[in-house]
Amino acid sequence: MAAAVPTTYTDQIEYSEEIAEFSPEIIEEMDRHLAKYPPDRKRSALIPILLLVIQRERGWVDNPGINFLAKYLDLEVTDVWETATFYSMFNLRPVGRHHIQICKTLSCKIMGEPEITDHICSKLGIKPGDSTPDGRFTVSMVECLGSCGTAPMMQIGFDFHEDLTVEKVDKILDSLD
Repeated sequence: MAAAVPTTYTDQIEYSEEIAEFSPEIIEEMDRHLAKYPPDRKRSALIPILLLVIQRERGWVDNPGINFLAKYLDLEVTDVWETATFYSMFNLRPVGRHHIQICKTLSCKIMGEPEITDHICSKLGIKPGDSTPDGRFTVSMVECLGSCGTAPMMQIGFDFHEDLTVEKVDKILDSLD
């Protein structure tokens, strides 16, 4: 039997007016990303700055980071949230050192995703959407990761793992520090 899968974490977000602070070096990095786009297209820098700066520096995309970026790019806070909540690459809550994202779309499901998900969750002692108590692993179910021909698959950090079997999953998990 497949594990229950949460569909969204947006109901768990705590909204506030707090604005994150970043060092001058990080602001300079944001400025370098922003300089890649025409001045009237600042919004184009939203995804790179969210992923490569805000999430990296804060560990996840949180409300103070969103507020900062909205002000920095002269956008509405809701514009930034729309982007952050649309893409699965943005973590809207703290995640473990190893973020295991398991593809739950049809190709992966047909090719064995439920067995892989159950095995991973059983091995780690958590459900999809949870993190291990030591903060080492988080398991998330995500929409298509674009590897249908090599299903089932998962992504850990930026690394894709395809043609998964229980044995292959064990080797992957055992190799992580």
